[in-house]
Amino acid sequence: MDEHAQDGRENDKDDVMKALQYVEVGKPPVIREVPTPEPGPGQVRLKATAAGACHSDSFVMSLSDEDYRASYPLPMTLGHEGAGIVYSPRFLVPLGDLDPADNVALTDAGLTPHHAIKGSLSKLVPGSTAVVIGTGGLGHVAIQILRELTPATVIALDVADEKLALAKEVGAHHAFLSNPDAVDAIREATGSATVTAIFDFVGIQPTADLGAKLSGTETDQVLVGVGATKADVGVLGRAYDATVRAPYWGSRSELMEVLNLARAGRVDVETERFSLDDAPEAYRRLHEGTLRGRAVVTP
Repeated sequence: MDEHAQDGRENDKDDVMKALQYVEVGKPPVIREVPTPEPGPGQVRLKATAAGACHSDSFVMSLSDEDYRASYPLPMTLGHEGAGIVYSPRFLVPLGDLDPADNVALTDAGLTPHHAIKGSLSKLVPGSTAVVIGTGGLGHVAIQILRELTPATVIALDVADEKLALAKEVGAHHAFLSNPDAVDAIREATGSATVTAIFDFVGIQPTADLGAKLSGTETDQVLVGVGATKADVGVLGRAYDATVRAPYWGSRSELMEVLNLARAGRVDVETERFSLDDAPEAYRRLHEGTLRGRAVVTP
């Protein structure tokens, strides 16, 4: 965040502002005018310069009326992956010379895979193999982090050829279609049908089942994608010392590490920019799966 910004309050005197909000369950989000908020104790007000469109938003908007109302309020303002100008930099992470729109997605699409991967670093040694399932917004960043932090062979799996092409561009050693033939393809590429770690950025039953087929002794199956799946666990349900875990987001210090990787040119986010007025289109494309990387809204 830009902690050197001045006269932000003086230049922002309007009582209302635009917001992208989910207003009615089952309907697309809309642009609305809402009161400009005033920060309270322990809070800061941020004038957004960029916000990433995230699959967790799409997941929440796909819930049934009953499931949604049990957990979330209406209306809900979208855009939890943000960068901007603030009046008080307490507890925030400065972007410095990083471009907000190019790097805002790192606050989630970078931090989440970084946190997930760190939990398996001790196993990702020379000769190890890491599989990334889903190579879109989070997955293509995960591939870069794996290449930077580990010597593992990185294998990308996805259902879309264009996302597999992106996976290869950002450093995946191998890229295969995510289907029942993937196990044989991995065996042919590595000489083994099991892998060291699976990072599942989709989080649906078919990908969880595929991850289970790739699991062997001491394999980490890491379910990162938002969703609920079933998995066999226990001594008779999984290979010796194999694990299943579901990490979520990450810490402030880990975000600082991710931004340092970006400053060093080690991590780069594939982004497509949308204006605030076009933000509903960004979420429509996200829901359809037609985004190559990450959508970023720039008010």
